[in-house]
Amino acid sequence: MAGSLGLAPLQRSLGHTFAQSELLQTALTHRSYGTPHNERLEFIGDGLLNSIVALQLYQRFPNLPEGDLSRLRANLVRQDTLHQIALQLDLGNHLRLGEGELKSGGHKRPSILADALEALFGAIYLDAGFDAVARVVAALFATRIAGIDPAKPMKDPKTRLQEWLQARRKPLPSYVMCGSEGDAHLQEFIVACEIQSLSLTTQGRGPSRRAAEQQAAEAALRALEK
Repeated sequence: MAGSLGLAPLQRSLGHTFAQSELLQTALTHRSYGTPHNERLEFIGDGLLNSIVALQLYQRFPNLPEGDLSRLRANLVRQDTLHQIALQLDLGNHLRLGEGELKSGGHKRPSILADALEALFGAIYLDAGFDAVARVVAALFATRIAGIDPAKPMKDPKTRLQEWLQARRKPLPSYVMCGSEGDAHLQEFIVACEIQSLSLTTQGRGPSRRAAEQQAAEAALRALEK
C-alpha cells in the first residue's frame, strides 16, 4: 500500500524528510511483502524510543524516583500508545504488505502499526542521527507527556474496568481466549472481555494474552464511558 497516497504527507506529519528514501521504504515494508523488511529497523527504533522517552521523563520530572519513571515510560511506549500514534499518522495506508496480510486487514492491526512506527524511528536515526529522531519522538509524544500528572496513579485498563464495575456493584468481567493468529514467533492473541450483567462483549489483540486482555478492557471502558 505504500505510495498509494504518496509519502510526502507522512514525512510532513513526522516532521522529517528522508535524505535516504530507501530507509523510509524499508521501514514501511512488512516481512510478508518481502525483503528487505522493517524488523531490523524496528529493533533499533524500540531501543531509541525507550531511551528518548526516558530522557524526556527524566527532564520533565526531576524529583520522581526511578520506579515511577519506569512506570510512566512503560505506559507511554506500550503497543496501544504506538498504535494510536500510528493511526494519527495514517500509517496503515503507507505500509507495504503481502497479499495475505492485505486481505486479513494487516494495515489496521495494532501490532503491525506499532512495529512500523518503531521502524520509522530506527530509519530516521540512520538517516539523520540521534537529534533528528529525538525531535520526532518528542513531538509525537509531547501532548501525552505534557498531560501526565505523577500524583495520579496510572492504572492499567483491567484495573480501571474492575474499579468502574465495583463502584456500581456490578459483577467483574471474564476474559475468554478466542484464538491466535500468525507464526509462533509473531503470534497475536485474541481475547474477549465479557460483562454479562451489561450485555457487553469487547475484543482485544496483542502479542501476549495479557496485552490482549488489556486491550479488550480498554475497549470495554470506552464503550461504558460513552
